[in-house]
Amino acid sequence: MKFICFGYLDESKWEGMSEERVKAFMEECFAYDDELRRGGHFIGGEALQSARNSVTLSFQNSQVVVTDGPFSETKEQVGGILFLEARDLNHAIALMSKHPGVKMGPFEIRSADEEINALVKNRTV
Repeated sequence: MKFICFGYLDESKWEGMSEERVKAFMEECFAYDDELRRGGHFIGGEALQSARNSVTLSFQNSQVVVTDGPFSETKEQVGGILFLEARDLNHAIALMSKHPGVKMGPFEIRSADEEINALVKNRTV
């Protein structure tokens, strides 16, 4: 099964880290990602720029409205996305619970909707 793992980040924690600590932390994360790759679990992922560089689209009064920044008012924002292959949700939880990124904020783990993704793939072909 495929899972999408949203890594949330408290940007104030990140900004408070020294350059040395950021580098060491990223190496920890990359090392664990390599472990996931070796086990055939790492499908891919993307780090995201600061939420301050984002926009949110919404639909109001019959038109699309663009708002600067994230929609939710929380100190933790999505910092990255990791695509994971696991037997089931419990296996995905076990794998991601060891990821160093969980020290910087929570991970939300959702199974991919394979039915809709198949429809998308068919449209791409």
